[in-house]
Amino acid sequence: MGYAQLVIGPAGSGKSTYCSTLYEHCETVRRTVHVVNLDPAAERFDYPVAMDIRELISLDDAMEELGLGPNGGLIYCMEHLEDNLDDWLTEELDNYADDDYLIFDCPGQIELFSHVPVLKNFVEHLKRKNFNVCAVYLLDSQFITDVTKFISGCMTSLSAMVQLEVPFVNILSKMDLVKSKKDLENYLNPEPLFLLGELNQRMAPKFEKLNKTLMDLVDEYSMVSFVPLDLRKVSSIQYVLSQIDYCIQYGEDADVKVKDFDEQDGGDD
Repeated sequence: MGYAQLVIGPAGSGKSTYCSTLYEHCETVRRTVHVVNLDPAAERFDYPVAMDIRELISLDDAMEELGLGPNGGLIYCMEHLEDNLDDWLTEELDNYADDDYLIFDCPGQIELFSHVPVLKNFVEHLKRKNFNVCAVYLLDSQFITDVTKFISGCMTSLSAMVQLEVPFVNILSKMDLVKSKKDLENYLNPEPLFLLGELNQRMAPKFEKLNKTLMDLVDEYSMVSFVPLDLRKVSSIQYVLSQIDYCIQYGEDADVKVKDFDEQDGGDD
């Protein structure tokens, strides 16, 4: 059984930085992971690229040949990937062992993981290939300074949860840039009543009914909570990784090394 993280989130939320830091951490602790680039517009990487969608199609080629803009070109590239799941992706996945751990660095277009079915079908393909998949949704911690932006991030996360139907870990990234952490707890496990009060203070009275409906939605699902990630701290990286590993049951299927016990028993005699 293989294991996979699908790293998603808005543009600029720190997805590639997360992937490179996680790779470096795993390399330090002698744990093998492979990072896959799924962004056809990517130009440079701070991690070794195990698989690269640009070998299949690049954004520049799509824009030039089809006369598309950046957003339309990206959607076309991802749909082209979807059309080649049984060919290109399957061939690439065959290069890895059954218990390999893959981290997919995804593009930041919100529609790809909120309502366009490309990533949903991608995830279903990974499941058919016997991968346990967890979605890792990154939200810039600077959003907690504006409750309206935070609610927007929560709604996007919830939409992606419903769309992808896989275990989810929501991460507040760039915690090293947060100057005041005193109100952080209100956003890590958001209480609907607190958020509703904040929204009503920031918005005109005519939006109170809409605000209550949004908070009722968050409260009904009770699934939107965030884990803070400070990439400067090894303990923070380890904690986030442990949460993800738990979701995908990483290590639970490891075979018991009977030989080790035999050797230990022999040494006690």
